[in-house]
Amino acid sequence: MGTIKRSKQREAIKTFLYSRHDHPTAEVVYNNVIKDFPKISLGTVYRNLSFLVDQGEAITVPCEDGSVHFDGRITPHYHFQCTKCGRIHDIDLDDPVYESEVISAPQKKLEDGSVITGHVTFFYGLCGECTGN
Repeated sequence: MGTIKRSKQREAIKTFLYSRHDHPTAEVVYNNVIKDFPKISLGTVYRNLSFLVDQGEAITVPCEDGSVHFDGRITPHYHFQCTKCGRIHDIDLDDPVYESEVISAPQKKLEDGSVITGHVTFFYGLCGECTGN
């Protein structure tokens, strides 16, 4: 594999993405990165986000409304999406035994011989702001 050319724009996109835990869309990334790179296009942001996903440096978080959000946290974790405002955030389960079982599931074979290679867990409900808490 050849050397990947470094890009100041890509580094800015990556830094912004890694600084967030709310899983921004490409448009949100664009609206923030344009402050430092006024000539950057939305297409460039999309291409760089796709590149980061392809390189395993970010993941996509598809949502029920069809929008795609991006996450710089690539270790296994869980997501919560508010069904009222659409906000997404990471959640960590407090039960280490359950979390360990879920994370180790990819190494397990199911009774029918199927092998789990990964998982996505999404929880839905109302966030604290929408419930007034």
